Amino acid sequence: MISYQCIKLNLVQIFSITEKNLKITLRYKTNLVMKFLNPLISIILPLIIMNKFFSLQDSYGPWNARNYIVYILVGYMVMLNQQIISIIPGDFAIEKFWGTLQALMIAPFRRVNLLFGIILSHLILILIPYIIFIVICFIFFPITFITFLFIIFLTLAIVLIFASIGLILGVFQISREGGAKWIGILITFAFYLSCVSYPFEIFPENIQFFISLNPIYYLIDIIRLSWIEDNILVTITSHLIHVLVLIILVSILPIIGLTMFNYIFKKYGIVGY
Repeated sequence: MISYQCIKLNLVQIFSITEKNLKITLRYKTNLVMKFLNPLISIILPLIIMNKFFSLQDSYGPWNARNYIVYILVGYMVMLNQQIISIIPGDFAIEKFWGTLQALMIAPFRRVNLLFGIILSHLILILIPYIIFIVICFIFFPITFITFLFIIFLTLAIVLIFASIGLILGVFQISREGGAKWIGILITFAFYLSCVSYPFEIFPENIQFFISLNPIYYLIDIIRLSWIEDNILVTITSHLIHVLVLIILVSILPIIGLTMFNYIFKKYGIVGY
């Protein structure tokens, strides 16, 4: 049975990491603004191009002139969440450079709390732009409160998946920096083939085949489809592959991430600096 003191200790550790990360991030306000601005700039071109597409053709799959704004803005919100993949190894690299990582790792501190602290600080930082773009989506394409809660649940699940990927990158950043670079290239390539900017139906069939093999595509698509269908039962029953990919990844990736982190860190320790 989990005691009150155990819960309190874990929460204190999580909130301590959260507070530290928020204070460090808020010291560099330009970097914080660019964190929001870069994804926003990246959706301007798809917004213009898709507007032109829908002036020539009524729809591409489920997307049309009425709902494509949801497609674009959900893509922006996913790109904000995607940043946590690089934030985790980035935080580890800073701690490693300043020589504080060793103390953090040998202290009576649960490493999973380090992960949750980074996740929580990230969610707090992106809360304002997230709310703004959810409101814009709602204005253009209203949804029920139940669907809204379902989308929040999906978003949190995807954040956990991305954080797990970031944790794997993070341990390579600590112990094998060369490995982190190669994994980072693979992740970047996977996002290029995830339809984060343009609908699946626009791509040629040979490219669609590779996109259909990419699990990240299903994670992004399930949020968009949930919004425009506005019916949880319809979304779940009509897109079983999407739901299965989400369940599998959110179930196994955190375990894989923590297991790899503990194994690689125990075997190689902190290398460099």
